[in-house]
Amino acid sequence: MKKVLIITYYWPPSGGAGVQRWLKFVKFLPQFNWQPVVYTALNGEMPVIDESLEKDIPNEAIVLKQPIWEPYSLYKKFIGKKKDEKINASFLNEGKKTGFTQKISVWIRGNFFIPDARKFWIKPSTKFLLDYISKNKIDYIISSGPPHSMHLIALGIKKKLPNIKWVADFRDPWTNIDFYDKLMLTDFADNKHRKLEKEVLKKADAVLSVGKYISQEFFEIYNSDRGTNQDKFYTITNGFDESDLQKKEVIKDKKFSISHIGTLVKDRNPQVLWEVLREMTTEDVNFANSLEIKFVGKVDIFVNQQLEKFGLTKYVNKIAYLPHNEVIIEQQKSRVLLLLVNNTPNAKGILTGKFFEYLQAGVPIIAIGPEKGELAEIIAETKCGAIVDFDNKEKLKQVIRLMSDYLNVNTSEVVKNNSLVNLFFEADEISKQKRIEKYGRKSLTQELAKILEAL
Repeated sequence: MKKVLIITYYWPPSGGAGVQRWLKFVKFLPQFNWQPVVYTALNGEMPVIDESLEKDIPNEAIVLKQPIWEPYSLYKKFIGKKKDEKINASFLNEGKKTGFTQKISVWIRGNFFIPDARKFWIKPSTKFLLDYISKNKIDYIISSGPPHSMHLIALGIKKKLPNIKWVADFRDPWTNIDFYDKLMLTDFADNKHRKLEKEVLKKADAVLSVGKYISQEFFEIYNSDRGTNQDKFYTITNGFDESDLQKKEVIKDKKFSISHIGTLVKDRNPQVLWEVLREMTTEDVNFANSLEIKFVGKVDIFVNQQLEKFGLTKYVNKIAYLPHNEVIIEQQKSRVLLLLVNNTPNAKGILTGKFFEYLQAGVPIIAIGPEKGELAEIIAETKCGAIVDFDNKEKLKQVIRLMSDYLNVNTSEVVKNNSLVNLFFEADEISKQKRIEKYGRKSLTQELAKILEAL
C-alpha cells in the first residue's frame, strides 16, 4: 500500500464544512490501496467541535498532530472577546454591528498575515515533515486549502524534495474567493497573495479543485504568462457519504419547513426570499399557518434584522449547531432544503459541499443563485430541485407555491402527479439514485486515486 501525506488544518474533532472533504477521502483511500498519513494542527482555532466525525477515520490512517501558534488570543483581546470564545468563519457576526476595532483587525489580518493567520506554522511544519519523510517512504503529498498556508508547507517540502509528487487541493479559490475584497489589502499585500498563489500553481504537479469553474480560473492564472495545456488541472467535486444517511424512517416536519443548514452570513442573505414569503403569508392564511423557516447553525445578526423587517420572525425555528450525524437527520426531516449562493462575481462557480449532502437527503432543493452556472447544471442533471436567480421574484414565488402544493403537509403522501414539479424534481427513488451516484464519496475517492496513480 502506497503512502500519501495529506496536509490539512481542519480535522476531527473540528466540525463544520472544512473538515468533510478530506475526512471522507481519507476514509475511502485505503480501499484503493493508498495509506493516508494526515498532518494536522494539535491545538488549532476551530469554530465548532464535532467529535462524532472521528468514527470516519479508518484504522489504516496515520494521524500526525503538531502544536500551532496562532495570533487569535491577541485578536480576541483586541476586539473584546473572551479567551474561550470561538472565532467565527466567513465574516459571520452574530451579536452586534461591526465595530471600528473589528475593521482594524481585518485590515491587520489581510496585510500582515499572508496568506493567513496560520503562516507561523509553515516553517516548523516543513521542518518536521521533511524529517518525517526522510524516515518513512512517502512519495506523494497533498495540501488542502484554505487556509492556504497548508499549500506553502507543501511548497517548502517540494523545494527540498523536487522528486516528490504534490497535489494542491483547493476547497475554495484563493484570490478569487468571494470575501477577498473585504480584506482591505494594500497593493503590496495583494501582489504578495497573487505571487504566492501563482508559485503554488506552478510548482504543484497537479492542481485539484471542487468545481470546473474554479479549475478554469486557476488555469488562467497559471497560464497568464506562459503557454501550457490543462493536463495538470483536475476537478473532483465534493460529495456525500451514503453511510451518513439515516436509514430508519424519518418523521417529516409537521409544517412546510424551508430549512437552511449551516452558517448564514450577511452576504448570503436572501432578501428576495423574505419578500416572497411576506407576500405569500399575507395573501394566503393556509400557507401562513403551515410555514416554518428553519435554521440549523449560526445566523448573522443582519439576517435576523431582515426577518424582523419583513415580519417573518414568528415563523422562524432556530436550532443551534448540531453534530454532523444529527444535521443529516434534520435535512431528511425537512420539507424543502434552502441553498444560498453569495451574490458575487464568482457566483457561477460556487459549488458548496452542503449541496451534495442536500442531494443525498432526497429532499427537494430550492437554490437562490445564478440560473446559468455549475450549480444550476448539476441541479438540472440530477433533478433535485430548482434554482432561481437572485432577483427573480416571480419565479421564486411560483417554485415555492409548487413545492408547497406538492409536499402537502395536510396529508401523509406526496402529491406525485404534479407535472410541473416533476419537471425539476425526481420522486422515483431508483431513478434518483442513478442520477446522483457518481457524487458518492467512494466514487470520488476512486477519481483521486486515479490522479495519484497518473503522477
